[in-house]
Amino acid sequence: MIFSNVEVQKEYLIPETLPEGPYGSPRGKYSLVRNKSGPWQKGQRCYSAFNYENKGDHEDIPRLDPGAHKP
Repeated sequence: MIFSNVEVQKEYLIPETLPEGPYGSPRGKYSLVRNKSGPWQKGQRCYSAFNYENKGDHEDIPRLDPGAHKP
C-alpha cells in the first residue's frame, strides 16, 4: 500500500503564521528570522500561494500572461 499523502506531507512544508513571534516580541530583533528550525531534507520545499496547486496538471503549459516567462 502506498501512502502518498504522508510522503507529500514530509516534502511540502507549511510556513509558520507568525515566524517572528507575537507583536512586539524581541525575537528576530537582532538576527534574521528563519522559516525552518531544522536542516533541509532532500526534496523538501515550502508551499506558496503563488504556485500551481497541482503542478503535474500544468507541466509544459506556458503561462498566457505577457512577460511571465522572461529569459
